[in-house]
Amino acid sequence: MANGENILVRRRLVNAYLSTVISISLVLLLVGIAGLLLVNAKSVSDYFKENMQISVLMKQEVSETKAKDFQNSLDSSRYIRSTKFISRAQGEKEMSDMLGSDFLDVFETSPIPVSIDITLNAGYVSSDSIKVVKGIIASSPLVDEVVYQQSLVDALNANLKKISIVLGVFILLLLFISFVLINNTVRLNVFSRRFTIHTMKLVGATRSFIRGPFIVNSVFQGLFSSFLAILMLLGILFFVRSEFARLFDIFRLDLLLLVMGIVVAAGLVICIFSTYFVVNRLVSLSKDELYY
Repeated sequence: MANGENILVRRRLVNAYLSTVISISLVLLLVGIAGLLLVNAKSVSDYFKENMQISVLMKQEVSETKAKDFQNSLDSSRYIRSTKFISRAQGEKEMSDMLGSDFLDVFETSPIPVSIDITLNAGYVSSDSIKVVKGIIASSPLVDEVVYQQSLVDALNANLKKISIVLGVFILLLLFISFVLINNTVRLNVFSRRFTIHTMKLVGATRSFIRGPFIVNSVFQGLFSSFLAILMLLGILFFVRSEFARLFDIFRLDLLLLVMGIVVAAGLVICIFSTYFVVNRLVSLSKDELYY
C-alpha cells in the first residue's frame, strides 16, 4: 500500500514538474520571438531603406561608355550601396511596355537617355543626407537630372519610426507578461511544497539550507525550459524558411545565438529570482498561515 502511495506521489511530482517546464518553455518561446524581432529591427529598417531607388539621368549626348565609367566612380563612393546601368535600348523597351510600341514614332531621335539606378546605404536614406548626395551626383557635367520621390523618403522614415516605437512597446509588454507568467508558475510550484519547507524549518534547517535545493532545482528547470523553447523557436524558423524564404534576406541568422542567450538568461534569471523570493516568504510563514 505504501509503495502504491509513493508511486502515486512521484507521478504527481513528475507531472507537476513537466507541466511547469512546458508552461515556462512556452512563455520563453514568446521571449525568443520578441528577442528575434528586437535584434533584427535595424536589419528590417535597413532593408526597406536600401531598396529605395534613385534614378540618375545622363545627358543626351553622353555615350554608354562614359556612363559606365561614371557608374564605376559611383560604385566606389561610400554612400552608394549598389548601381544598375540602364542602356538606351533597355530604357526604350521599358517605355514601350508602358506607353505602347509606337510612342517613338513621333520623335526623330530617341528621347530616352542612358540612366543609372542607384540605392544608398541605409545611413544616408534621410531627407538631409539624400539632398547632399543628390548635389554631389548632380554636380557632374555628365548628369542631367537626379530623380527620387521626396515624399516617399519622408513617409518611409516616418513610418519606420512609428513601427519601431510600436514594436518596442510590444516587446516590453511581452517581456513583462512573460516575467509575470513564469513568476506565477514558479510560485505555484514552490507553494505546493510549503509543508515540506515548514517541516525542514521545524527541525532547525536554516534559510540558506532550505533554499539551496529549490534554487538548484530552479536552475535545472530554467535550463531545461530554455532548451525546449530554443528547439521550438528553431522549428518555427525552419518552417518560416521553407514557406517564406524572402524573410531570411532581411533577418540576420548570425544573431540567432544572441537570441538563444537571451532565452537562456531570461529562463535562469526569472526562475532563480522567483524561487528565491517565494521560498523566503514561505519560510517566514507560521503554521496557520500555510493553509491560506
